[in-house]
Amino acid sequence: MTVATGFTLNGRSVTVDVPPTELLCDTLRERLHLTGTRIGCREGVCGSCNVLVNDAVIRSCLILAAQADGCDVRTVEGLSANGKLSALQQSFIDCGAVQCGFCTSGLLITATALLESEPAPTDEQIVSAVAGNLCRCTGYAKVVASIRAAAAAGGAA
Repeated sequence: MTVATGFTLNGRSVTVDVPPTELLCDTLRERLHLTGTRIGCREGVCGSCNVLVNDAVIRSCLILAAQADGCDVRTVEGLSANGKLSALQQSFIDCGAVQCGFCTSGLLITATALLESEPAPTDEQIVSAVAGNLCRCTGYAKVVASIRAAAAAGGAA
């Protein structure tokens, strides 16, 4: 048995038939082939699977795909436009915040939500926002610097 689930994904309308117990992360990766959403823990701990659902940061390993029905979903693939990286994505590269890259998509989603709600965040606000994203490589200093730089350049877009 499957459930027809329709939502807006990175600005375009999609409908996908999913089993009622399928997680959004699995639908994004396996059915819609958007592999930027990483699956790190499947327990909502690491933040690698973060996506924006109706502009809220959601761990896609904790939500059923059917729960996204009627929602606006943005993944890391939806942050760039016309093949051009967003200012935030470019800032992550310029500041060296991408090392192994596994956590990067979740951090970019979290930082996008922060910059969309607070265009000029303090370092304290940045640290608080990314506290739920686990990164073993960067030590977060470069992540904070990249978000600060993107904010100074005009935000996430």
